[in-house]
Amino acid sequence: MIKLDILSDPICPWCYIGKTQLDRALEARPDHPFTIEWHPFQLNPDMPAEGMDRRAYLEAKFGGAEGALEAYRPIMDHAAGIGLEIEWDRITRTPNTIDAHRLIHWAGIEQRQGFVVDRLFKAYFKEGRDLGDHEVLADIADGVGMDAGVVMRLLQSEADAASIRERDAASREMGVTGVPTFVVNGQHAVPGAQPPELWEKVIAEIESQIDEPDGA
Repeated sequence: MIKLDILSDPICPWCYIGKTQLDRALEARPDHPFTIEWHPFQLNPDMPAEGMDRRAYLEAKFGGAEGALEAYRPIMDHAAGIGLEIEWDRITRTPNTIDAHRLIHWAGIEQRQGFVVDRLFKAYFKEGRDLGDHEVLADIADGVGMDAGVVMRLLQSEADAASIRERDAASREMGVTGVPTFVVNGQHAVPGAQPPELWEKVIAEIESQIDEPDGA
């Protein structure tokens, strides 16, 4: 199997788009060679722990309502173009995502990482849920077969928070400036939300290399 590491943030719309397109390619190739691991990258590492009002956040970041609309128009157009429905009006909070990243880490230990990442994206972009809310995160954990009580106790502690921040910082030090970023086999970085066709070419290239006889 070939390792596919994905740096992502569950409130990043391009990450949601990128995952959707990757998923479509992998569904078309159920025998794909990838084993996938998700890694933390916070879009807003300095976000207050309680998060903030979504509109206030966007207007502050993009210089007012018009600037926010201009920044998000390509995202909205791309999502619509691939048939991905995002309920923008339901998103009222921009959370600090450190706890969501901790949940993704714990899910990886239990081999449930992909399920949790999927649920986090849907909870935020389709249901407008606050991913900084411990009750929301525990409910997501419960929905994929994790122990919600254990997750809640961990969330109420500082377990693995320093490690998540260190991993985030290490990615930035290595030159990652945005997400999603995909790293194939620990060597080849593929930045941005790539179309299924690109992933199909990557899979075909990997398989051709695997099929080559030694010494060819």
